[in-house]
Amino acid sequence: ANKAAPWTPEQDAILSDAAYRNAAKVITAWDGYAVTPLHVLSDLAKEAGVGRIHYKDEAERFGLGSFKALGGAYAVARLAADAEASLTVCCATDGNHGRSVAWGARLFGCKAVIFVHETVSEARKEAIEAYGAEVRRTLGNYDDSVRIAGETAAAEGWLVVSDTSYPGYMDIPCMVMQGYEVMAGEAFDSLAEPPTHIFLQTGVGGMAAAVAAQAKRRWGDERPMIILADPENAACWVESFRAGKPTAIGGDLDTMMAGLACGEVSLLAWEVLKDHGDAAIAIPDGIAFDFMRRLARPNGSDPAIVAGESAVAGLAAVFAAKESLGLNAQSRVLVFGTEGATDPELYQRIVGAD
Repeated sequence: ANKAAPWTPEQDAILSDAAYRNAAKVITAWDGYAVTPLHVLSDLAKEAGVGRIHYKDEAERFGLGSFKALGGAYAVARLAADAEASLTVCCATDGNHGRSVAWGARLFGCKAVIFVHETVSEARKEAIEAYGAEVRRTLGNYDDSVRIAGETAAAEGWLVVSDTSYPGYMDIPCMVMQGYEVMAGEAFDSLAEPPTHIFLQTGVGGMAAAVAAQAKRRWGDERPMIILADPENAACWVESFRAGKPTAIGGDLDTMMAGLACGEVSLLAWEVLKDHGDAAIAIPDGIAFDFMRRLARPNGSDPAIVAGESAVAGLAAVFAAKESLGLNAQSRVLVFGTEGATDPELYQRIVGAD
């Protein structure tokens, strides 16, 4: 990408300063709102050969365990405010987004039906049901469940609250992404000086686009370098950047990074990241697991951090790409730990501790 690329009217129609201010006003008024921690990982930075690593820790966001609480619930709040009658919302999910939509539905008086695909764990399914949602398991992968949710909603008269966008479905994913920007704004406001590099794990790309948008609008041509990190077996951003257009990945998208197991990029996210995303890298599951364990049992003075399997691809990418990206002692790195132990049994199995 070119850092001097303009912020276009098309991009501003998706993520703007006005939409960010509105999302922040609504979300910060909810019960339980608190700015999530921004940890300094000095020892890990030294090991990586960079000047600084800041880790935005979303593990306790609204008690839901992930940043997704900001997006799905915000969209439900907007839709519920505009609804004249009882509303049923639905979505497809790998776990965290569905939990946010279910929580938002309970909070704002809606019904929720959540679709999970074959490999979503029973623990994640039960966590969604705990908020009163009906959960339906579908055949196939995440992208199949997205299509089934859309078809069912059309037949039943429900509203789909998805964090991915596709032709004919743009408005609600915009709201979801606008909620995500609150996380980026918190992190940027907490920094004494701008980061030089931001590493962001990617599923459909909504979170990465929201962070990139906030960075570009805030710092313009001086924005940080934006690096995306895909799971190796669901590397839709790597392939889309390679092709220069949105490119779907087929197959079962087999990755333990459940929240990132997406084979198709969001078209709204593409509109932002095609101009303001600088690089993409594919990360094997095993490397992500290594960083979950390293955060849980840090060397030196770094704090111990609970990070789920979908939280650390960006951090792993710092180490995997440091030479090719020319990271050095002047580099100020920001990563987003997007979830805690949202599947406690799996976390125990990977890390060896609760």
